[in-house]
Amino acid sequence: MLDNPRSPRVRAVAKLANRAARSETGLFLLEGPQAVSEALTFRPELVVELYATPTALERYTDIAEAAVAAGVDVEFVTEQVLETMADTVTPQGFIAVCHQFPTSIKKIFANEPKLIAILEEVRDPGNAGTIIRAADAAGADAVIFTGRSVDLYNPKVVRSSTGSIFHLPVAVGVTLADVRERAKFADMQILAADIKGEDLLEARNNGLLAAPTAWLFGNEARGLTEEDLAMADRAISVPIYGHAESMNLATAASVCLYESAFSQRA
Repeated sequence: MLDNPRSPRVRAVAKLANRAARSETGLFLLEGPQAVSEALTFRPELVVELYATPTALERYTDIAEAAVAAGVDVEFVTEQVLETMADTVTPQGFIAVCHQFPTSIKKIFANEPKLIAILEEVRDPGNAGTIIRAADAAGADAVIFTGRSVDLYNPKVVRSSTGSIFHLPVAVGVTLADVRERAKFADMQILAADIKGEDLLEARNNGLLAAPTAWLFGNEARGLTEEDLAMADRAISVPIYGHAESMNLATAASVCLYESAFSQRA
């Protein structure tokens, strides 16, 4: 059992909470039974190291079985070691170290996608991870992070995706201009989610949302710039019928993605 919180191995895992260490190693941190289970089920080849407390492994026998099936060794650690490794204050018994695995946008658009989420300067990791989760749930084909958005492998992004990061392709580090060019070539319309756009209900009723669509979502505080909006074919707004001043970005993105999913499947 690994029981020394100050050992070089423990410190190396803990460093993956920092972007510099992730960039240098090409690895990222995965925490909690749900995320570890999804990794072992969908992308076991990405798992480099898997750590667990004996209590957690005894409780989650399905993870133990999945690790054996994937040929991944589980190393026992103490609660104190797990807390040192983790980015969260109260880790849930499991931590894995995984290879990063971004997808190229060339590959994404080569597969004739029907629904994509583009994140332009989305900085909040919780929002970014939740949008990945919503895109996965809505059956989207991919998510694209432009170079101005938060790091895909930020621990909070990974946690907020609750394993969806392993379910659909995600591209990173590209420019919005490059995405626009490829979307046009793939005959996809780009719809910008913007408060000044036309009503989402009207877009649904006129059949606009049934076409292959790349939704463009902007910064939480500033939204999309005029330059960003110029990259889109149209701007669409999610109406607010109550007295809320605004809507959380991830919530609005979920509505937009599902409206497209409904229309495309009607």
